[in-house]
Amino acid sequence: MPSHAELSELLDPATTVLLTVECQQGVVGEDSALPELAREARSSGALAHVARLVAAAHESGVQVIHAIAERRPDGRGANHNARLFRAAERLPVQQLSGSAAVRVAAQIEVAEEDFVVRRLHGLSPIQGTDVDALLRNLGCRTLIVTGVSANVAIPNAVFDAVNRGYAVVVPRDAIAGVPSDYTPAMIRHTLALVATVATTDEVLGCLKRPRGVRRA
Repeated sequence: MPSHAELSELLDPATTVLLTVECQQGVVGEDSALPELAREARSSGALAHVARLVAAAHESGVQVIHAIAERRPDGRGANHNARLFRAAERLPVQQLSGSAAVRVAAQIEVAEEDFVVRRLHGLSPIQGTDVDALLRNLGCRTLIVTGVSANVAIPNAVFDAVNRGYAVVVPRDAIAGVPSDYTPAMIRHTLALVATVATTDEVLGCLKRPRGVRRA
């Protein structure tokens, strides 16, 4: 676990961005396309912790980016090159552009100053999207990664951010995957090797003390 001083140094509100990954109605909501993952996100408290982090980010001037996965009704531009994509095409709930399924989950406040970045392809909320360019233009040095799933999108986001030179903080109780014991294993054996792992409360303790000037 990082010391408070180490975490506080990483989480300067002026150079920190909070990323929520696929915290959308059709993934973590009551009518999810992935009910097991949705139940885990809610029952573990991960979704509630994401909401707390977003609220604190708004209060402290930390920029928030919501990464949403969706597809066109005609499927144009979507991947078909992996089992996961082919299975998604058969799910009863589709993440269609403009539908309720691709709205940010009701528990999470979306402020006017937030960015909502939507992708139509791939597995990563960073690779091939606007996220990296936004982070650089915002002067980001540290990215807080939250959301789902610990199986696919979260490790993709962490690795992509680290490969692009950002420091990454992962609140261990603000991400979820399936089965329930997979997330702590992923954190311990993989994410902890490349990111700073903390708890939501530890991150909140740093965000609630703004020190920098919010970039325009």
